[in-house]
Parts: sequence; structure tokens; C-alpha cells
Amino acid sequence: MKKILLDRYGAPEENARCATVDDVGAPGAGEVVFDVLLFPINPADISFCRGTYRLRPPLPATPGAECVGRVTAVGDGVSDVKAGDLVITLQRENWAQQRRVKADDVIALPPRIDLRQAAMLRINPATALLLLTSLIDVKPGEWVIQNVANSAVGRLVIPLARARGIRTMNVVRRESLFAELAKLGADACVVDGDDLAERVKAKTAGGTIRLGLDAVSGRATHRIAECVGDDGVVCNYGSMSGEDPVMSRPALSGRGVRLAGFTLTRPLATYPRDKVRALYADLARQVIDGTLTAPVEQVYAIDDITRALAHAQRGERTGKILVAPTGSV
Repeated sequence: MKKILLDRYGAPEENARCATVDDVGAPGAGEVVFDVLLFPINPADISFCRGTYRLRPPLPATPGAECVGRVTAVGDGVSDVKAGDLVITLQRENWAQQRRVKADDVIALPPRIDLRQAAMLRINPATALLLLTSLIDVKPGEWVIQNVANSAVGRLVIPLARARGIRTMNVVRRESLFAELAKLGADACVVDGDDLAERVKAKTAGGTIRLGLDAVSGRATHRIAECVGDDGVVCNYGSMSGEDPVMSRPALSGRGVRLAGFTLTRPLATYPRDKVRALYADLARQVIDGTLTAPVEQVYAIDDITRALAHAQRGERTGKILVAPTGSV
């Protein structure tokens, strides 16, 4: 089978290669084997290849935080999934044509789900949902502010918030994105800048913002914190700037604004498996009914991983880059 191997940390397009390796073999007791149909190239995967991600395994290593696959065989004692089922996995190392994992680490999906959306289901939709629901009790009618609102997570926050009656203030780098986000249900959009707090206050007519979502870090965290009301929460879940979050002492001490961090694996690790399955079943339902969707710009073959990685790092893309290891999808 074919598998992506990373020989050195550094520029992903220079150090990741498509190799031919042994098949994964038959499943043992409690295991599942599936063909990988699609996997996305996420920012975390790029960071992994560069050696700047929180996980830095010995090399050669296989990247890949998520994928969608079809089960080909199950081992003794496996009853939750069967051959032919579509699944996602909670395990990593998914940039390959086949996977063999523990049955507890796969989650069955409805057969009618769109495969491209299913490939992107595990990380961004769950992240968007838990950012909205696990940090602070934002009530209907209140506001959430987020930067990089045109990102994969940001685009999902908007409809998830709207379904809960929560209004979104969406911070982006250029005004040309406003109409696009409005179609997703954005209540208001604003271009980032030093006077962000004043312009946000005018757009919300003084409405309460209790939660701020920051994927940029650096001074962008400070700007989001200045928009959040007293005793609110700013959650940092990314660092597009490559810097650490910055917040002012008056925001922290004077107004009681709390800075929190978020990584999806931490809350999921505390959930019993039935709760995890229920979470993804709900997200899959919202994908099928059209509530949640993420744009895809291009799908590559696994042999074209170099071109796919280069494309995934281009600015101003219109959607995610996917790879189809076992053929066109």
C-alpha cells in the first residue's frame, strides 16, 4: 500500500514523500481495518510536518490528524461496525491507503453523508461546537466575537451559533469577505485593526459579548479581549501569527476577563466513548441536513502529495485541500 512518510522536519512539500509499504494485515481481536477514502490537509498537519506542532514523534513519521474510510474487515469481538461501514478514526497517522486501529477508536457514520464533508468531520466541526458550548454559557441573544472568521472553524462557528440564537461578530482581514460570511448567517462583520473595540461596540449597539475566540495570538488576542465584556472569556485555539497570546493587565485584573486555551483532544479525552459517538452523530446529522458544510478547493491523488502540500499552504484559498489515497472520490 501507499503511505506518506516524513523524513525530516521542515518544509512539508520538501520532506514528505509517498512510499510503498507493507499492507496493514488482518485485524486482530477488537480491531478494525479500513481503506482510507479521503484525508484533508489541515494547518495542524502542516505544523506537524514543520516540527512546530505539540507532537514531534521520531522520524520517519506519518502525518494525518483525520480521514474518512470504509471498513474492509473487523476482528473478533467487534460489534459496533462491520465491513462496508463508513468510519472516521480518533487516531492519527492517517495519510495512508489503509489503517488498522482499535474498534474503540472508530466512529461509524451514516452511509448517506457526503464523503468530502465526512473527511473533515472529526476536527473542525467538533472544535467549533465545543468552543461555543464548553467554555461559558452564552445565552440566546448574546454575542460571540471571533477572528479569522473565514477559516474552516470560523465558518462552522457561524451556523452553530445561529442555531442556538447566539449572534456572531466576525473579524476578518478584508471587507470583500463580508458578503460570503453573511450567506452563512453572520450577524455582523468587521475588518481587524487597532480600533477594533470601538467599531465592534458601534455594530453591537453596546450588546454584551461574553466570549471571544482567537486563532491568531499576539496582539490579536489583546484586540479580541478589548471587545469582550467584564467577566467574559477569551479562548485562544490557534496561533496564525506564530506568537504567544497577549492580554492587557486591565482586562485580566480590572475587568476579570479570563484567558483560556483550547485543544480538541483535551475535552474529548474526558468524555466516555458513548458521549463522543453522540457528539459526532449530531455533527454528522447537521452535515447531512446542510447546516454544516465546508468548501473544498481541490482533491489530489496520494502520489501528488508534494503538489497537494504546496497548494494547502497558499494564501487566500477558497476551500480545503483533500487527498484521495485509493482513487477519485
